[in-house]
Formats: sequence, C-alpha cells, structure tokens
Amino acid sequence: MVATPIGNLGDMTDRARKVLSDVDLVASEDTRQTRRLLAHFGISAKLVAYHDHNEAVAAPRLLAALEAGRDLALVADAGTPLISDPGFSLVAAARERGLTVVPVPGANAAICALSAAGLPTDRFLFLGFPPRTPSQRRSWLAGLANERGTLIFYESGKRVVATLRDCGETLGETRRVVVARELTKRFETYLHGYPAELVRRLEAETEQRLGELVVLVEGRANQGGGERMEQQRVLMILAETLPLSQAAAIAARLTGTKKNMLYRLGLELGLGGAEG
Repeated sequence: MVATPIGNLGDMTDRARKVLSDVDLVASEDTRQTRRLLAHFGISAKLVAYHDHNEAVAAPRLLAALEAGRDLALVADAGTPLISDPGFSLVAAARERGLTVVPVPGANAAICALSAAGLPTDRFLFLGFPPRTPSQRRSWLAGLANERGTLIFYESGKRVVATLRDCGETLGETRRVVVARELTKRFETYLHGYPAELVRRLEAETEQRLGELVVLVEGRANQGGGERMEQQRVLMILAETLPLSQAAAIAARLTGTKKNMLYRLGLELGLGGAEG
C-alpha cells in the first residue's frame, strides 16, 4: 500500500517511487490521477482500476494475481490507502490468505493536520466523513460528545459550514476547532476558532471552502473538566419539578449552554418523563 502525495509532488518518498517502479501492477482508485503521478516520475507500470464501484469484481482478480506471485501496489487518489478510501476488503482477504501486505508510509491529511493544528495529540479519533443529512450528522456528533480525544474528520467545502453549525449546537460553542485546507499545497491554510466564529469566516471568505478540508475539534476532556457535570446537576434539579423543555431553557440561562444541547442531555439522562 503506497501513500501518494496529497497534492505536492515533493511529498513523494524515494521508497514509494521505487515500489511503484518495481511492481507488476498498480491498483488505483482514480487511474487518471495515478497516471499523471507516474508520468511525472517517469514510471511505466500497468494500471488497473480499483474503487468502491468495482471492488467486488476487481478484488478476486487482484488476489489471484498476488497468489500467482505478482507484486501489486495499491494507491489512493491522494494520501494513505484505506484512510477513507477503498481497499479494506482487499487487504483483509490478502491477510486471510497469508499474503504479505506492506505499508509504504507517506502523506496523510489527517495526521498532517493534527501535527500542525495546535490541539492535543496524545489521544485522537479519526472519523472519516460525517453523515450528509443534518439529522444524521447531529446524531453522529451527539454520540461523540463525551469523547476525550481530539476529533478529526474530513468534510466537503459544500457542507463544512453546516457541519460547523451542528458542532456548535451539539458539542457546544466552547470547543476549539481548526479547519485545515489544501494541506502541503500552495494555498495551505489553518483557520482557528470556535464553531460560530469559523462559520462566519467561512461564509465571508468563500475561497476558504475550496479544496480538501480537514476539521479538528477539541475533545471533551480538554474543556473545563466539570462543565458537563455542572450542566447535568442543574438540569436534574430543575427537571424534578419542571417539564424537560422548560428545565432545559432555565438551565441554558444558568449555565450559558444552548437549550437544545441541554434538552438532548436530558433525554440521554431519561429526564423526559415530565413532558406533556
């Protein structure tokens, strides 16, 4: 598995060039992109398409080639194969058959972003792409609310503003967020701030929504340690005598937290029985 450059051909390692020169086949998510990469380095290799839409058909052929003694390199559009890219089933099947699988390290957008974002790196969770629909995305974020490590995910420029709004509503507006764009390329940028701040900036600066985006969100443990406990304590006291919606509204005024976030917290705690 060969990690190919995110966008800067200078990120290509000597080992990656040698592997691509020596193998019998190069399985590529996008043969057009890979063909340009190989041409730049003067590498002539047989390209075969391997992507989400042909994986079921292509994988058995590639496994047969490997079992026949041929060497295969798996590459993605950019970055490290299998990191939000196809290839898991091929690697898993190769391992099951006792075939050798070797990673060729190189560019990876998530790790590049984490190393330069200024958020904690001792614990983090990579999440791929968020769900596309608002309701599913908010539920997805709610399930991550108590994660202690830095959250890392990829997002489309078309949806990043909506996703940041959901981060603010679901995780709270006090989480530090970094949006990393076009990593290792000419227009690489890092935007730092809180969800609402970054929403305003991205709405005003449309060019910051172009290209490849990585979003990093501060984990729960890196905020005030007792914040959620205090929210929970206030909410539980109020919910003893008030409907949850009213308890959440008053708790929001007392704690400075959004009402809808507190309402969801109440549901998680089973405090909705007083409604109606």
